[in-house]
Amino acid sequence: MSRLFLFNSNFPKPLVNITRKDSKFCKLLQFFETEKAKNPKRIFHPELKVYNSITDENSLKKAAVLIAVTRPTQKVDSHIILTVRSPDLKSHAGQISLPGGKREDTDSNAIATALRESEEEIGLEPNEVKTIGCLGTLALPSGYLITPIVGVINSGIKFIRQEDEVADIFQAPLDLVLNISSYKKSKVEFKGKKSTILELQYEDYRIWGATAAILFNLAQQIDQTSL
Repeated sequence: MSRLFLFNSNFPKPLVNITRKDSKFCKLLQFFETEKAKNPKRIFHPELKVYNSITDENSLKKAAVLIAVTRPTQKVDSHIILTVRSPDLKSHAGQISLPGGKREDTDSNAIATALRESEEEIGLEPNEVKTIGCLGTLALPSGYLITPIVGVINSGIKFIRQEDEVADIFQAPLDLVLNISSYKKSKVEFKGKKSTILELQYEDYRIWGATAAILFNLAQQIDQTSL
């Protein structure tokens, strides 16, 4: 898959003028300038049997999520925007997720899907996002193929949640999310069988499942780039 870009001319430049050279935010930007980032590989599902069972990605329903990374300031470190799904939803109720959803016929590409869904779910306007690249796709046993889009936003944006879908919006520190040692494996029951998942704990928020798999993949990419 080739890397997708959408640059917004009204976004402050340069992105790294106030960051330390060793900051996670700077390393994130550096990664998406590499040749490796231009051709991302498929994200591994923590359960190898699930990963190997999905051989035809074209048969899956397309979806996209936005990894919105806040631009650090001299007073505030960088964070990633996450949501708590409404407990009233039919699927994945109450779980932590990245803003995003199913691709619609009117969406020109995965970026359009991620930006549209983010505006609907948390009130983040597309012109507030500077997309810098994407990760590989994540195929799920639920029948979806997710493309994670990575974008930078300013700190201090006021979000407005879509009350029917989103119970809460919070921000997890980028330093935590990109720290591989912060993740651990555990087991959950899926369709009557035990399945291996990744999870990440931040305060009272348990980030697990597809969201944790996507963020762990991002952490791996950044960690390997800095070696």
